[in-house]
Amino acid sequence: MKITAIEAIPFAIPYRKPLKFASGEVHTAEHVLVRVHTDDGLTGTAEAPPRPFTYGETQASIVAVIGQLFEPQLLGLSPVRREAVHARLNRTVGNPTAKAAIDMALWDIVGQAADLPVSELLGGHGDFMRVSHMLGFAPPQQMVDEARRMRDTYGITTFKVKVGRRPYRLDVEVCRALREAFGDEVELYVDGNRGWTPSEAARALRAMDDLDLTLAEELCPADDVLGRRRLVESCPVPFVADESVTRTGEVTRELLGGSATAISIKTARTGFSHSQRVLFESEGLGVEVVMGNQIDGQLGSLCSVAFGAAYEATSRRAGELSNFLDMTDDLLAEPLRISEGTLRVREGAGLGIELDTEKLNRYRQDI
Repeated sequence: MKITAIEAIPFAIPYRKPLKFASGEVHTAEHVLVRVHTDDGLTGTAEAPPRPFTYGETQASIVAVIGQLFEPQLLGLSPVRREAVHARLNRTVGNPTAKAAIDMALWDIVGQAADLPVSELLGGHGDFMRVSHMLGFAPPQQMVDEARRMRDTYGITTFKVKVGRRPYRLDVEVCRALREAFGDEVELYVDGNRGWTPSEAARALRAMDDLDLTLAEELCPADDVLGRRRLVESCPVPFVADESVTRTGEVTRELLGGSATAISIKTARTGFSHSQRVLFESEGLGVEVVMGNQIDGQLGSLCSVAFGAAYEATSRRAGELSNFLDMTDDLLAEPLRISEGTLRVREGAGLGIELDTEKLNRYRQDI
């Protein structure tokens, strides 16, 4: 079996409301559908969500790098030879989500060829994950109302609260309002997207000390090396590295350098192959992991739950798997469904992806 073509199809689907956080805001899911074709007639599918304010990728750059560089380098290779694939992809620096989408599409092909779900090929620990929902910037009552809707409609009781605004007390007020509204019924953790300085983050954590937060993610930039180390030393909960750990070497740097005590794994930026490496490295060093979200659509969330459910370590915490609920539509023929606070792995060989071709034709940007 050989790779015969790689498609990179740009598409755009509006969000119901803007998603706002410290490093930017998103009004439309301008993503790229990646499909790897083989001479055996199998096609692997994945989604690349560009985040220019985080990784420098755009929809146009992903389409260009796949079409101009990656496809010519990979034609004729077997989808099973993932290490050979990555050796060629890594000749080009950066471009993490473009590389990740190709990797996941190859795993999809291998699963189809073996007639096994990708989640079982990865590890097969379970077939579902608990769901965490991200709450973006909004007034306190509006965020409380959204959290209540997610709880009442989908059974979600874990919430990641976006913080990082100035003055920091804006976010403290939101977290306090959520805790007062729900008591100990919900789990709350915060993500600053590098929005605060280390001293601002330290003051915010002290102000929220009584709110029983469970994680604090990227409250300040990793480049604030000494300030971040001091912050992590005093942080009362695991301090999660996210944007600062796009490769295994960065995981080592952040953990051994004292700049993080937990790791966010995002299949959208490390695919399945390198997400495995990040997970196993984290386990070996004895730190917790959480399955993160890159504001994925349903296709990306399907990939995240396939990986997260495959391992015990990634299944311990709720995964960030629900932000597709903020999109006005999606590309899957059979939509994902969150029930009783959980999302199940899609059944079937490979990733179990079936696209709605009518919707793809409606939202694609290249015709």
